Amino acid sequence: MKTVGERLVEGLAARGVEVVFGIPGVHTVELYRGLSGSPIRHVTARHEQGAAFMADGYARVSGKPGVAFVITGPGLTNALTAMGQAKADSIPMLVISGVNRRATLGKGWGCLHELPDQQAMVRALCPSFQISAPEELEPVLDAAFAALFADRPGPVHIEVPTDVMPMPAAELSGGADLRTDVISEGEIAAACQRLATAKRVVILAGGGTRHAAQGVQDLAERLDAPVVQTVNARGAMHGHDLVVPASPSLDAVRDLIAEADCVLALGTELGPTDYDMYVRGGLPDLSGMIRVDCSTEQLDRHAAAVKVRATVSAAIPALLAGLPTRPAGDGAARAKSARKAALEELARLDAAMPARLTMVEAIRSACPGAIIVGDSTQPIYAANLYYDHDRPSGWFNAATGFGALGFGPGAAIGAALAAPGARVICLVGDGGLQFSPGELRTAVDEHLPITFVVWNNAAFGEIAEAMAGAGTEVIGCSPSPLKMKGFAESCDLPFQSVPAEPEALFQSLKRAGSGPSLIEVRAIANLPS
Repeated sequence: MKTVGERLVEGLAARGVEVVFGIPGVHTVELYRGLSGSPIRHVTARHEQGAAFMADGYARVSGKPGVAFVITGPGLTNALTAMGQAKADSIPMLVISGVNRRATLGKGWGCLHELPDQQAMVRALCPSFQISAPEELEPVLDAAFAALFADRPGPVHIEVPTDVMPMPAAELSGGADLRTDVISEGEIAAACQRLATAKRVVILAGGGTRHAAQGVQDLAERLDAPVVQTVNARGAMHGHDLVVPASPSLDAVRDLIAEADCVLALGTELGPTDYDMYVRGGLPDLSGMIRVDCSTEQLDRHAAAVKVRATVSAAIPALLAGLPTRPAGDGAARAKSARKAALEELARLDAAMPARLTMVEAIRSACPGAIIVGDSTQPIYAANLYYDHDRPSGWFNAATGFGALGFGPGAAIGAALAAPGARVICLVGDGGLQFSPGELRTAVDEHLPITFVVWNNAAFGEIAEAMAGAGTEVIGCSPSPLKMKGFAESCDLPFQSVPAEPEALFQSLKRAGSGPSLIEVRAIANLPS
């Protein structure tokens, strides 16, 4: 009879898992026994945080849960940062770890990788389940997969004690689809009634629209409504007359929202890193909005005239069925005016931002249809304020919400595995790269089509600017950068170094091959050698 660890892997495969990310250890040997002969592909990270970031990137692009295997103790604590990012961005991620033998738990005996209470630590962030006997395996798997999508998606943890992992376990019955989306007809009717009589609708599109791009466009066209995209919604409706790919933190976008007679918020938590980035208040009153969200908890956090509890993918067909067609009005003109004003405002905020934005646009021009995965770095900050990407689910980064530095390399690997054949660009700063440099070797091992574009200003540049702007001495913001050419060579990565000029970056991307490579963008003169 197979062990609990082997059956657990079978249960994952039965529930549609195709890839797991992890680092093996003595506490997870039985999981890796289960991977032998399994259809599930294993990708070896260089750090457990990287493994969980890979699971995050995989989930964002595929729409399926990302799965990571980690050891108890330090393996799980290393993964917690990435789990925090997934929590902030509503990304379904399943982290499976070992835990010490049941008889030792909470005793403080000093066992290998011991924590005082591993589950209590994780439960402060997300649901955590323990398989304490073989017969609990299938119920726990069902509960964990239900939790991944119940109410608001996010991370979920399963731990298996080391004395339970090798126990014999019976064959599982298979995985059922536990996702449900029951929509209230009354809520939809109330929303349709308000939308049908409104003349100047504005749609606020959040991360919940990530896999509903065509539906959002259809709804916008039916309502003649400009669509304001938060960071996690970018990529949909590229070049469309109704799209406003700009941050609601900008006055130009806030003016558009304030002038609306009806605001429809789709899958957005209305979080301050999207809606009040500069912490200055002044967001228009949204208490009269129609809000669609899959989370009851989120719906209860803000006043709204109509609340529809549903995923965006399920709500949009119901809304379209209840809305009459209408002639085109001034929606496109309102969107165009907002786009123009937002770009002008970008230049007023920081004279360097337009140039940084053109670098991101050069990537899009050189690599149409690519997935751009960002870290917290200056061109990403600029583009998060205003940038129109050309691939749905093809623009995401960790510079909003939880804001985990070092996200980019691992998440880019997950994205590449979720979208075989797609080109992936990881845009990361020299500081962020040093959080997770080892993951570039993973990209080499897996032969992934990722170009790592490193914005090298030999500093935590954005933080240095913030400290200077606050009138304080800039301290701790000049970590020495890697010697990029030597680093690339040590990773067996083809290397190019170019100045921070759009044409130079465009041409270097055109020259880059189909496999993994590294391009250094020299963002300052006289980089340390």
